[in-house]
Amino acid sequence: MRLRDLVIAVFVVSLLGAAGALWLSPANRQAAPSVSITTLQGEPLSLQSLHGRPVLVTFWATTCRGCIEEIPHLTELYRDYAGRGLEVIGIAMAYDPPDRVIALSRARQIPYPLALDIDSRAARAFGDVSQTPASFLIAPDGRVALRQVGALDMHRVRELVAGMLPDRVAVN
Repeated sequence: MRLRDLVIAVFVVSLLGAAGALWLSPANRQAAPSVSITTLQGEPLSLQSLHGRPVLVTFWATTCRGCIEEIPHLTELYRDYAGRGLEVIGIAMAYDPPDRVIALSRARQIPYPLALDIDSRAARAFGDVSQTPASFLIAPDGRVALRQVGALDMHRVRELVAGMLPDRVAVN
């Protein structure tokens, strides 16, 4: 192999390696989008206003079986850690009828804030979310620490959240 070919090969491999490293890098390298939503109670809620706290944002739908199965786990997580600073926010997808979201939130007695993403603005801000459930754990520094499409590994989420809270809490 000639020296020129070797240099080109090393350059291409380096370039591919750098691209791969960026592609596979941890999610916590990206800042969370600055999204403002309105809760079902009509209260404005801005992610930026929650800076300094861990926030779990989950996109869901009433027609999503996995989303419905996840609600008790999110409720338990919220009840266990909200007093220490965790916020959980459920954002219903634009195609979800508001009356169904409201009925389900009442029937399930969901304690964490829920919002309707009627114009898909929040879904677009989080990278064009189209599948549910889709969850994003935002660290207190405002960066995305975990992004998951599909069911959450609640043990992993609890470990991450506990590590972000003051006076670390034991993982259940």
